[in-house]
Amino acid sequence: MGDKILLSETKTRGSWLEDYQKKLTTLESAVSHIKSRDSIYVHSNAAAPQLLLDALVKRAPELNGVKIYQLMTLGKADYALKEHAESFQVNSFFIGSNVREAVNAGRANYIPVFLSEIPGLFLSGEIPIDVCLLQVSPPDAHGFCSYGVSVDCTIAARKKARLVIAEVNKQMPRTLGRAFVHVSRLDHVVETDHPVPELVPAQPSEIEKAIGSNVASLVEDGATLQLGIGAIPNAVLQNLMDKRNLGVHSEMLSDGIVDLIEAGVITNDAKTVLPGKVAVTFVMGTKRLYDFVDNNPLVEFQTSDYINDPFVISQNYKMTAINSALQVDVTGQVAADTIGNLLYSGFGGQVDFVRGAAHAKQGKAIIALPSTAKGGKISRISAMLNTGSGVVTSRADVHYVVTEYGVAQLYGKTLKERARALTAIAHPDFKAEIEKQCSSYSWY
Repeated sequence: MGDKILLSETKTRGSWLEDYQKKLTTLESAVSHIKSRDSIYVHSNAAAPQLLLDALVKRAPELNGVKIYQLMTLGKADYALKEHAESFQVNSFFIGSNVREAVNAGRANYIPVFLSEIPGLFLSGEIPIDVCLLQVSPPDAHGFCSYGVSVDCTIAARKKARLVIAEVNKQMPRTLGRAFVHVSRLDHVVETDHPVPELVPAQPSEIEKAIGSNVASLVEDGATLQLGIGAIPNAVLQNLMDKRNLGVHSEMLSDGIVDLIEAGVITNDAKTVLPGKVAVTFVMGTKRLYDFVDNNPLVEFQTSDYINDPFVISQNYKMTAINSALQVDVTGQVAADTIGNLLYSGFGGQVDFVRGAAHAKQGKAIIALPSTAKGGKISRISAMLNTGSGVVTSRADVHYVVTEYGVAQLYGKTLKERARALTAIAHPDFKAEIEKQCSSYSWY
């Protein structure tokens, strides 16, 4: 990362300096201002202010009914533990692994909503926010801290909060774009110095590599990409080295993007929204990625109500959205946040980008998934979704579905044509069973 120093080490002076010094405090003192029944927004993903959260959890015996609103967060979520159920009520817009058990046990709540619409819930007061907990970079010479690796919904929450408490972490990257908050907007500040949590990219399996190759066959030169997180997006990125003049407009970035930029594959020259820029709301990856985005004018951080706005997305020429799923039925309905009655993840930006890409000039909306789960025991392509599974992306929205066995193009197809196209890319062991189940449908 670029050189950054905490205030105590800098000789920089400005009108904001004295005010900032007055706000410096300890972790314990900072969270002492949080009251029972307050509503708290927690900075998301790798920017979750873990030290502030640890200090807050220590106050659990004296707090009651504190509501915590969050997206996915890396690190611990001890406030979601059973022993703290009376003190904290977790409300998550995206279910990460650290709160999944609590959500499915009923101690925490899941809010299904498009990522593009979450800031509006805060700004309208539909979800009131009393306290905003942040992790930001040290202030620059003008008194501006960067939101670092995660902007997404945080600005809206900060604007509506009556109290803003920030970890100013020496190791948080200084990211650019709509990514800054002035120290005058912070009420209490705790200076810290610790690594930003990393998410090591999963190594694709042979199946995932095959999916990546099939998806890459749909990506045209000059396309603008959106990819999610995990082994399949990583496999797609590895298969794009022979492409030319790609761009990025995505809610998130992972490490694989850096390889394509350094290889000259991603130039952002053909983009029609923020041309020349990698446009993003947050990043999660390793220190290599965090170092890359630090003070890098190539990467433009913006809020999720802009980056994920389907109208904005649709203005990108050859917008190509690549998202994953847990299950797809033969009509094209996509289950992406549930496995039967098990609540697993969230809506995130899937529908935002599927709809935006579908309306873009020469755009493509792609859903990619392995053909099976549980070691080949269960087909992810099915005659009907599992009981309890929710539909994230409707069958009218889905254009392409990709497995390791090929590509099914569904747009404009009848239910019968869809079923046959999806059965063709199912695992061979399950095709006969799927066809048998479909034969009972009146439309098949």
